[in-house]
Amino acid sequence: MNLKPKFRISIYAQLIFWMSAILAFLIFGVLSVIQRREARFIYEEKKNRGLLMVRYIAEMNTRHFALWELESIDENIAGLIRDDLAYVIFYDRLGRPVVVSKNIAGNTEIINQTSCAGQVPPEAVFYQNIYLQNSREAEEVMQIEIPIYVAGSDVKWGSVKIGLKLQDVKERIYHSRITLFGFGLLAILLTIIGINLLVRRLTRPIKNLLEGTKRISRGDFSYHIPLISSDEIGTLTESFNQMTEELNMTRQQMQEANKKLVQAEKLASIGKLSATIAHEIRNPLTSVKLNIQKLADNSRLKEIEKEHLSIAQEGIDQIEKFIKELLNFTRISVLQLDYFELEEIIEESLKILLPSLAGKRLHLRKKYQKDLPLALVDGDKLRQVFLNILRNACEAIEEEGEIEASLSFMAEGEKPFFEIKICDTGSGIPEKDWENIFEPFFTTKGSGAGLGLANARRIVEQHGGTIKVVKKEGMGSCFLIRLPYEARVKEKSL
Repeated sequence: MNLKPKFRISIYAQLIFWMSAILAFLIFGVLSVIQRREARFIYEEKKNRGLLMVRYIAEMNTRHFALWELESIDENIAGLIRDDLAYVIFYDRLGRPVVVSKNIAGNTEIINQTSCAGQVPPEAVFYQNIYLQNSREAEEVMQIEIPIYVAGSDVKWGSVKIGLKLQDVKERIYHSRITLFGFGLLAILLTIIGINLLVRRLTRPIKNLLEGTKRISRGDFSYHIPLISSDEIGTLTESFNQMTEELNMTRQQMQEANKKLVQAEKLASIGKLSATIAHEIRNPLTSVKLNIQKLADNSRLKEIEKEHLSIAQEGIDQIEKFIKELLNFTRISVLQLDYFELEEIIEESLKILLPSLAGKRLHLRKKYQKDLPLALVDGDKLRQVFLNILRNACEAIEEEGEIEASLSFMAEGEKPFFEIKICDTGSGIPEKDWENIFEPFFTTKGSGAGLGLANARRIVEQHGGTIKVVKKEGMGSCFLIRLPYEARVKEKSL
């Protein structure tokens, strides 16, 4: 069954969208309420202003109205018709128009319409919005009408009605709406920027965790997620890093265990095969050697024949030496542990090597730390290791050079150890072969069986230590050996 790939939206995009949408809805909702209240406030302000204006006109013309001085009223209202005041109309007690501003004189529909017909209370106020038809367009007008009462009389004498243009109200509401809309857009923009920064801060650790899981799925346990927050995600990041470190340590331990297992299986196979081959070669080789010795003792042989027999005998000796090394390598030996001074074991190895140094101009440098504790080792086995490495160093130097042997004690950490370095200024070992030289039958020299360093590593590992080639300044090679320190029982009790 073919599954179509689903369209995926990242958490970052979803959070940005939904948070922005919700906040935009809230912002516009709040601004909408504010705009409606602002519009209501502007409208109410206009009504109050109109009420004050119509009351002022009524009080200013009450005496003229009582004396029926209509011309004086007409002159008074003529000077008031300006700005937002569209018209003024005075009605008598029967609701008939008696004074009309000139700009509204032809509009009988507005003139003949009154809300104060009949008896109305003095505090009555009538509002009505209408559209005043001008020459070009209809204009919305707010009509306000109140009754006129003369002081000392309970009878309504008439009423006055004004028309206020609402154009300025609409403009104020429009500008208020534009201002709020601009403020809303700015608020949304700033909100989106803030949300973007916040969401990025929240999702960055998640992206790092996702990258970490991808790296681990590919087998890269060395990836370390940067810690950029101290919240729950930060705690999760710390736990993830700790998990990767533990996984990396576990993998390294498993690799080391597998490596040792493969090495042990390889050595076991080589041991069986080598023991069989050595046994099959050694018996007939002994017979050949004895016969060659008998022939060499014959006085009737010519010198050239004796010389050939001598060469053959040297070859047999070389084969016997190889068989002996092979048997020593394959033989499972038990360490005879005791407390020794490592400095003394190194010195004994150097003394054995002195005859080999006679034909070369070699300088020996020794760096031994003073007052070192005793080491629990097999002195004879460890002497073989040092002697093998020193002999290789001597062979790597052709005519003139330097061999340096150093010994120190590292008490740092829970498991102190001895550190031995044997370095030379010879031809050196290619870095690609640093691990291979400890494999059986691998050699970079023109002669030899390639078992010396393999046997050295086996002995060092039997002691619970490690041996490897490390970098050094200049030409040559450097072997680093680390052996664990085991304190004496008396030292422990102290």
